[in-house]
Amino acid sequence: MSLEITINNDIKQAMLARDKKKLEALRAIKAALLLEKTGAEVGGAEIPETVELKLLQKLVKQRKESAILYKNQNRNDLAEDEDYQASIIENYLPEQMGEEEIKELIKQVIEETGAASMKDMGKVMGMVSKKLAGKADNKTVSGFVKQLLSN
Repeated sequence: MSLEITINNDIKQAMLARDKKKLEALRAIKAALLLEKTGAEVGGAEIPETVELKLLQKLVKQRKESAILYKNQNRNDLAEDEDYQASIIENYLPEQMGEEEIKELIKQVIEETGAASMKDMGKVMGMVSKKLAGKADNKTVSGFVKQLLSN
């Protein structure tokens, strides 16, 4: 079942349950999906799963960054809302990989590509990003790649 259908079904359930907070998060996902669907890349067709994953990751990242800003400004009520929305959106992402699993995959890619220095980081990141689509944060992955290539 596509993400769009799943979200629509969950919106209906949240409406019936009168869960305003969850409904707000689900509507944000739906709005982002609609914007993506009408964009130039997709052109009204079915949105590819990789694009959906990137979109969900972007929404989670935005919510977490907003929560940090709100906490810094002592607006804990707004920070809690953002954290809650991020947790709802994360439910639609695949299970995140652990640090050790990520490092092992990066080591495999480094061996496959023959990468030896930081000059090869782009090549390694490209392959790792494809293999980890949605399963790990790219910021974390790039940190591990830098660490492993600088050794």
